[in-house]
Amino acid sequence: QVQLMESGGGLVQAGGSLRLSCAASGNIFRIDTMGWYRQAPGKQRELVAAITPGGTTNYADSVKGRFTISRDNAVNTVYLQMNNLKPEDTAVYYCNAWAAPRQTLRYLETWGQGTLVTISS
Repeated sequence: QVQLMESGGGLVQAGGSLRLSCAASGNIFRIDTMGWYRQAPGKQRELVAAITPGGTTNYADSVKGRFTISRDNAVNTVYLQMNNLKPEDTAVYYCNAWAAPRQTLRYLETWGQGTLVTISS
């Protein structure tokens, strides 16, 4: 199976920056789209940004111009550079990937455990 491990969360002041990383591991055949979702207290999980293997990106309107998603296909890792952070960005951020393990060659939606991002005003 494929596992996702996030890192880089923490506490920063408004206007600051953070960089999240998510590395996929396991018996990987191929990974398709990778992305980041977030869930704030009392709210539904929402898409933040996604990126295809070829580099096509998609962003939530609320983060356009502030967040940048990128990936390194050689090491099966996706990144989220977050600048000009706002208190409303406070949430648990989850890595997401459509990954196919070698055992099955079938793409499955895979989630990381999440990393907490807290922005103080």
